[in-house]
Amino acid sequence: MKVQQLSCALGAELVGVDLGEAVRNDDLFGEIRAQLLKHRVLFLRNQQFSRAEHVAFASRFGALEDHPVAGSDPEHPGLVRIYKRPDQPNDRYENCWHSDTTWREAPQFGAVLRCIECPPVGGDTMWANMALAYERLPDTVKAQIADLRARHSIEASFGAAMPIEKRLALKAQFPDAEHPVVRTHPDTGEKVLYVNGFTTHFTNFHTPARVRYGQDANPGAADLLRYLVSQAYIPEFQVRWRWEPNSVAIWDNTATQHYAVMDYAPCHRKMERAGIVGSVPY
Repeated sequence: MKVQQLSCALGAELVGVDLGEAVRNDDLFGEIRAQLLKHRVLFLRNQQFSRAEHVAFASRFGALEDHPVAGSDPEHPGLVRIYKRPDQPNDRYENCWHSDTTWREAPQFGAVLRCIECPPVGGDTMWANMALAYERLPDTVKAQIADLRARHSIEASFGAAMPIEKRLALKAQFPDAEHPVVRTHPDTGEKVLYVNGFTTHFTNFHTPARVRYGQDANPGAADLLRYLVSQAYIPEFQVRWRWEPNSVAIWDNTATQHYAVMDYAPCHRKMERAGIVGSVPY
């Protein structure tokens, strides 16, 4: 296996690796997992494995989960189909910078994403290193956010376009989760900036130590959250990957955010993702 680093911030391409073999080879899987923790996101080309092998490989990291809004492959639970048709109005929106499923009490540890079909140009995906983003924050900001917690919502994201009855039912099934603004990585012990496109507001900002008058709380808290979320936009924290059919990305969802660029209309893009159950952030 050759490891080719793709940017100074994060990301490496693995060459000479068959993920189908990694399903059965403990040593190979162990090396892939070690490289994932080191580089945050791994990329591979020309992976000719089946959907069953896709699920089997991802399951080596942990249990898989379906998505309550995005559809899964009926024959392979845990394999979410992200099929985009930009000629359809409801498919034109892709996403914002985010970590997957932070609206859950226990967000995903990571994911294995395979490209089935993609445009000849466009449709790249970008990742940002949020451990590095935290490390580079000014010390004054680190002190300000050390004890802050924030809400993450599926209702305000996936549910926003739903009829109100369906949206409220979704919220009842998945109440807004509260997580620390600075999370500790369960494997590496690193501090990670943990707010993203699913984050709606801080839950413990409005204290006498922080708020003198009303504007300190609003827009003060909103301005701080916007500043923190914008750290993922900084190019020095990012890597960008150009897809080809049978390319694969494996990422650490705890330490990264990602953004799927939707610049490829009227082409289609079909991706299949196995999301791995994670732990409660602390």
